[in-house]
Amino acid sequence: MRIRLSQMFLIALTALAFDLTVTFADVKLPAVLDSHMVLQREMPLPIWGWADAGEKVTVTLDGKSETAQANDEGRWRVTLPAMHVDNKAHTLTVSGKNTLTLEDILIGDVWVGSGQSNMEWQLTNTHGAKEAIAQADHPNIRLLHVPKVQTPEPASDVAAQWKVCTPDTIPAFSAVLYYFGLKLSEEVDVPIGLINSSWGGSPIEPWTIAEGKSGGMYNGMIAPLQPFAIRGSIWYQGETNVMQKNGLSYFDKMKALVTGWRSSWGQDLAFYFVQIAPWSGRYEPGQLPSLWEAQVASLKIPNTGMAVTTDLVDNISDIHPRNKLDVGNRLALWALAKSYGRSDVVYSGPLFKSMQVNGPQIRIDFAHTGDTLKSRDGQPLTEFQIAGADGKFVDATATIDGKSVLVSSNEVAEPKSVRFGWHKLANPNLVNSAGLPASPFQTENWQGGTGE
Repeated sequence: MRIRLSQMFLIALTALAFDLTVTFADVKLPAVLDSHMVLQREMPLPIWGWADAGEKVTVTLDGKSETAQANDEGRWRVTLPAMHVDNKAHTLTVSGKNTLTLEDILIGDVWVGSGQSNMEWQLTNTHGAKEAIAQADHPNIRLLHVPKVQTPEPASDVAAQWKVCTPDTIPAFSAVLYYFGLKLSEEVDVPIGLINSSWGGSPIEPWTIAEGKSGGMYNGMIAPLQPFAIRGSIWYQGETNVMQKNGLSYFDKMKALVTGWRSSWGQDLAFYFVQIAPWSGRYEPGQLPSLWEAQVASLKIPNTGMAVTTDLVDNISDIHPRNKLDVGNRLALWALAKSYGRSDVVYSGPLFKSMQVNGPQIRIDFAHTGDTLKSRDGQPLTEFQIAGADGKFVDATATIDGKSVLVSSNEVAEPKSVRFGWHKLANPNLVNSAGLPASPFQTENWQGGTGE
């Protein structure tokens, strides 16, 4: 019965999408183009919609107009010139046989947040929610929540509405995306538009365009947003793919995701993602560290960044850590450094870079140390292990030497490899001078990148 109902639902959606593209009594716009939206600054602005075939449609913004004629399918599109931030509310009109007026439009930066439940996780269910919600009166932050829809082909619209960020509109919105946007708003001082398009429990594949085919969640929840101009995207997903035992192959899936989105948007989108958190649940041994390595490997994809979260878990049996403030802030650090050119920002925790065997010890060098490495709690470094040629790892002594760590054990006279935080309960204490945690790693044929 579930399958039949799902099939009927998809058929109905497809029929609706078909109807939208065939017959129109009035000029219409997609939901992503609406009053209270943020338009992406400093980029050409596509404006599109539907009308009767052959109907001429004129779009006007700030006295600048462009006209298009609807094609045989009733589709039309114009591109308005790029605009700069001016801290003013703008009005956009779309005129054909009828006239649409969109009001209270801001010019700023637009970011899409996507993934599974940890991205979807509502602000109201997080640590400090009561205070955060009460303080969420931010007229320069705008919110668009895309409902959960899968379609067999790319859909043309979604049932959503732009809203001004207030204590009434923010509680059910993505906490990670909100905190990310709030940090950017505070640091960059431009209006921020946030589009949440996430689905709890989803694997990466339905969000992906691969081998000429697009997944149902991409079709229903991402494709309808295009070609709306955006600054970039943030991504929090992977738990389901650990359970599917994807391991290092997740890197190829991430590459397909990023490449597909960039291609379909026609932009080299910034793509910042979260390294999923430790969890004591039903991950099989080795599967979570293997996916962590795939996520670090994804830093080899240009214009990406990764926020580490091993230190943000206060209940190891909960797959949904309730501290979303620091997750959003850490993603924002990458954006501030890479998308906004802030050279003063330490944006990543230490990432394994290289190793050198020196007799009975191994020197580990890191990227993103800041001024120095340190222990988060002032205690000796934890969760380093070392092995010789036999591959048997034992707990190791690890000491900081400036921007490196020296690893050794009396049980291993001739060490060959090191691993760090390499298990699903990882909570090591190595951080950089900014207090950002080091990512788990292992040195045997390591595939990770550094995002430098």
